[in-house]
Amino acid sequence: MLRARAARRIAAAAAYGGGGVGLLGGAVLGVLLTEVALARRVVGGAGGAPPHADGSYGSAFTLGPVREPLLLGVLGDSTAAGQGVHRPRQTPGALLASGLAAVAERPVELRNVALSGAQSYDLERQVTQILCDPERVPDVCVIMIGANDVTHRVPAARSVRLLTEAVRRLREAGCEVVVGTCPDLGTIEPVYQPLRWLARRLSRQLAAAQTIGVLSAGGRTVSLGDLLGPEFEANPRELFGPDNYHPSAEGYATAAMAVLPTLCATLGLWPEDERPDAARREGILPLARAAAEAAAEGGTEVTARGRWALLKHRKRRRLPTGAEAVPDGERPAHTGKSPASQPGDRDPGRTCG
Repeated sequence: MLRARAARRIAAAAAYGGGGVGLLGGAVLGVLLTEVALARRVVGGAGGAPPHADGSYGSAFTLGPVREPLLLGVLGDSTAAGQGVHRPRQTPGALLASGLAAVAERPVELRNVALSGAQSYDLERQVTQILCDPERVPDVCVIMIGANDVTHRVPAARSVRLLTEAVRRLREAGCEVVVGTCPDLGTIEPVYQPLRWLARRLSRQLAAAQTIGVLSAGGRTVSLGDLLGPEFEANPRELFGPDNYHPSAEGYATAAMAVLPTLCATLGLWPEDERPDAARREGILPLARAAAEAAAEGGTEVTARGRWALLKHRKRRRLPTGAEAVPDGERPAHTGKSPASQPGDRDPGRTCG
């Protein structure tokens, strides 16, 4: 109940243009700043730009009746961009585009405008970029944002307001929106107590408030918090990348598998069973309570139902692997070489159009 109340308060402040509420006293803040300094020494920074994965996916579905490709936009921070992996097919955008193509049985064109290091204030620029061509508005957009807002102490209400405005602009343009809410920063391996406890608390509070804001603007959310919690905590070497901060290829696949069913459902490609399954801890709950519960359990979808919300745990879909997840324009010819040795793994600049 306390978590739901905090999320409701932050979302209300965001709606009315308020700022953040101070949570820490001076002495506690001093300890935490010391912890931050120590953590920064051991948490590396992934150098270089993330792989450029823009392009067309699902070329096999162009052989039958001609169907216009679905347009998928990806916005957000380094997690959305795929920072920490080395190949386009390992990025969440490529994984989602390949999965969506397989479910829809039609080509999918991916456009990723996410920026490493981005905070929620950068979403205005990203939305403008993704909507720059009114003839090519994405059918659906995925947004992953929030971690940098927490680490840079952006007031939660401001963060939620900026995200809500971005979702509203996309919806008004005719685009469906799925938001992967703020991940659980308490799972970062080199971060110790009490910073780990605070990071977990703040990131979950933000995730819950993000859910309330996104639903009010007509989007859907999928919690990445707990999903990237116990699994990352139990397998940090496999699911975290070499910088101990960004996900590895396996970590991105875990997150993409959680988002894909909701992504497909927004386009009518996934069964919409309105009856919650109590055995799977699903239900129709007050919005704030549903948001708080979702923030603590990864892979949970929240969809608005008037003043209430439907909490669902959709069955995850296997994601395409290997060559299936390579952009068609970068798919190698039959040369005997592996995709890893092809020139498609370059990082060309991104432009509008």
